[in-house]
Amino acid sequence: MDLSSTNLRVLRQVAESGSFTAAATHLGYTQSAVSRQAAALERAAGRALFERRPDGVRLTPAGLGLLRHGRAILDALDAAERDLTGATPQTSVVRLGLFLSAGAAVLPTVLTRLATTDPLIQVTTREGSSPGLVRALRAGSIDLAVLASRPPFRPPGEDTPHLHIDTLADTELLLAAATTGQFAGRTSIHVDELADAAWIGTPSTVAEPLLGVWPGLPGRPRILHSTRDWLTKLHLVASGFGITTVPARLAPLLPPGITLLRVDGTAPELRRVLLARLPGRPTAGIRAVARAVAEAI
Repeated sequence: MDLSSTNLRVLRQVAESGSFTAAATHLGYTQSAVSRQAAALERAAGRALFERRPDGVRLTPAGLGLLRHGRAILDALDAAERDLTGATPQTSVVRLGLFLSAGAAVLPTVLTRLATTDPLIQVTTREGSSPGLVRALRAGSIDLAVLASRPPFRPPGEDTPHLHIDTLADTELLLAAATTGQFAGRTSIHVDELADAAWIGTPSTVAEPLLGVWPGLPGRPRILHSTRDWLTKLHLVASGFGITTVPARLAPLLPPGITLLRVDGTAPELRRVLLARLPGRPTAGIRAVARAVAEAI
């Protein structure tokens, strides 16, 4: 096969982004340029590497196999570039991904601990949805991912390679409301009272779940505000512009003006926190960061 590093970077980014359009945005290409690169890669490979689906693009088994080799090639090219430019790092870099609300609860503790115990480890971080972080892990763009899982707690994704998963904790999902609003002075609310509630949610797509709305509500929820930024969401709640869901472990980090309520009349909603990585023996740096994350949670 006649492959270029550009071909392989496109393959990796499509695997991570889940669509040609999103991959193009990340790489700074046009969507048509990414589609042409993908087609050229399939011609060189002599088989289909991409499965076009209604919810985006996934790699075929052949594509996943090529990605495994492509990760090694791209890592070797990056190392060669560092050697040639004299930019060989003196530290061990570990790339950590976290689901949207985990950063505030976990990241400062993790980085503070590592600065003391492992000062030669440099952690870079990125935030994303759990499905997006799983794609990034399989694409080789991150080394570790802190994921959120909801019942029935299936393994994240069905693609290969199967990830190494450690369960870190279970946390209860609660409702965040303004302390001076209609639920003032209460510690719980019946699920039937949520039928006409004004919600502050997180944008969803075909491939990404809706967050911020109590699961299982009948009918379509009335979402007044939609944002991925947790600080924006919580300050909107504190100002009385809607309600949202919050994991119980975030309680110490909430801004003033918010009360947390349990939801009665339905089974408790639990969220499981997972730590995921690619299979195989991890590096010493990855093991150290994984240990720090587990201790912080």
